[in-house]
Amino acid sequence: QVQVVESGGGLVQAGGSLRLSCAASGSIFRIDGMGWYRQAPGKPRELVAGIPSGGSTNYADSVKGRFTISRDNAKNTVYLEMNSLTPEDTAVYYCYAVVTTRVPRTSTYWGQGTQVTVSS
Repeated sequence: QVQVVESGGGLVQAGGSLRLSCAASGSIFRIDGMGWYRQAPGKPRELVAGIPSGGSTNYADSVKGRFTISRDNAKNTVYLEMNSLTPEDTAVYYCYAVVTTRVPRTSTYWGQGTQVTVSS
């Protein structure tokens, strides 16, 4: 089994920063990519940032220049550094990991989500 666990959410004032962490564990042969989605009240889930094994990154236009995604491959962990936060960033943030097991089988696994709330 594969588990994906996020941490680091919380309440922060506008203009502040938060650092989210997400660790994948279990029967992992290879992690092909990791990243973050978010879902705000009344809005569909959207991709925030992703990073494949090759090191390239992609970001939603709304967070470019403010958020930074990074990986520690040895720890199967992805981070999301969020700066200059605004109330529009308030959402539940979900981590995903694209994992190949030894079967082999490639699947996308999701964390339970961590709440980020940005006050005015």
